[in-house]
Amino acid sequence: MNCAECVELVTEFLDGAMGEPAELRCLVHLARCEGCETYLHQFRQTIAAVGALPGPNLSSAVRGQLLGAFRSLPRD
Repeated sequence: MNCAECVELVTEFLDGAMGEPAELRCLVHLARCEGCETYLHQFRQTIAAVGALPGPNLSSAVRGQLLGAFRSLPRD
């Protein structure tokens, strides 16, 4: 797995939605790549920070739409 593949699959990785072979390849890459490990750490911090924001209670449908929109953003 290269960095571009790892970055593209980060949400699947965090959601536990990867197949075992892909997850293993991702873990091996993360163990060897400080940049992707940092990216994963920053992604986790962002999720935690956004989750801690006060705001209206979103329905699961709206929350799903927001997460879907975020995941479909182009990655450079």
